[in-house]
Amino acid sequence: MAEDENSSFRTVLVAVIANAGIAVAKVVAALLTGSASMWAEAAHSVADTGNEVLLFVGLRKSARGPDAERPFGYGQERYFWAFLAALGIFLVGGTLSIGEGIRSLLLPEPVESLWVGVAVLLVATVFEAYSWHTARKQLKQDAAERQRSMREHLARASDPSATTVFLEDTAALVGLAVALAALLLHAWTGWATWDAIGSIFIGVLLIVVAFLLARRSKSLLLEESAPDDVVEPIRQRVAAADWVGEPATVHAVYVGPSSLLVNIRLTPDQRHRDEPAAALIGQVDRLRAELLDDPAIAQVTITVTGADQGAVAASQ
Repeated sequence: MAEDENSSFRTVLVAVIANAGIAVAKVVAALLTGSASMWAEAAHSVADTGNEVLLFVGLRKSARGPDAERPFGYGQERYFWAFLAALGIFLVGGTLSIGEGIRSLLLPEPVESLWVGVAVLLVATVFEAYSWHTARKQLKQDAAERQRSMREHLARASDPSATTVFLEDTAALVGLAVALAALLLHAWTGWATWDAIGSIFIGVLLIVVAFLLARRSKSLLLEESAPDDVVEPIRQRVAAADWVGEPATVHAVYVGPSSLLVNIRLTPDQRHRDEPAAALIGQVDRLRAELLDDPAIAQVTITVTGADQGAVAASQ
């Protein structure tokens, strides 16, 4: 888990540095060229920089351990700040880009200093590609550890940091290609609508990315069930206990990145059903201790029922 934390910090830090430099360069280029697509890209990079700062804040706050106020730790801080980052992509990146595109349709302007804009976009592509590669490398490593495909991991990951950076940078690379094409077509044809179309396309792209990220953060904040590939190994470990009878019911939710709250309901097998309560509680405590040895499990509650489903013992 500590290694995962370090990887997330590195991914977000690389993204912050890369996007801050790119944002400054794009603003200067937008002022020189007057291109709507360049202004859209500048807004995009400013939004990305702010969003990665929000992710960094979330990483710092979520690193605190459990205390009296937060017995399961502060892991969900990361989900909250990732949700704010998604709102930032929508408000600052998406809506401003669409607004700039509409303004360019109504008040078209000629492109100036074309090659300055082209050079900035090409340099920005190099920096964005490095940030994208860093995020993708972390996601591929995490997916391989959990025996998932990249697509499955993007949908199921409990840490939104690398996912947010990866999707932002993917959108940025597509946006850079669109901005470059719009800028060149505008200069070549003299038709400013190309630039406006490029800006609006970038805005729509950012809104789609913002929706996907916000939806995932919302699910994690509302404590959706952990995916089957996470719950099933826990269920198998419970079933492997020689005193457990009927198939156990196992529920697990994330209370932070790679941090699970597990609730188990089980029935002892026939041989152990009539044991003294003290012996049964000892079995439950040992099973709970074994599960808590897994660093991904923050807390376990085990409820033991009889054959008639009446609760006879519990351990928290």
